[in-house]
Amino acid sequence: MKADTHPEYNPVVFVDVSTGNEFKTRSTLTSDEKRDIDGVSHYVVSCDITSATHPFFTGKQKLVDTEGRIDRFRKKYGKS
Repeated sequence: MKADTHPEYNPVVFVDVSTGNEFKTRSTLTSDEKRDIDGVSHYVVSCDITSATHPFFTGKQKLVDTEGRIDRFRKKYGKS
């Protein structure tokens, strides 16, 4: 890799604010808050939605047709 062309790659802890789950990884993201984990200083990044709380990954996904879009489509383009 060329020097001075790539961003700095740091240890980061992503924290899910709704559940408190933590994911340790490395990223180019930084923050003002740091935490020492196993003797290594990690940046702490808060996330609203992670794989632990997103409906697609938890299996609690619901398809809601509140405005009747499917019925309107069928009425407009469906066969008579």
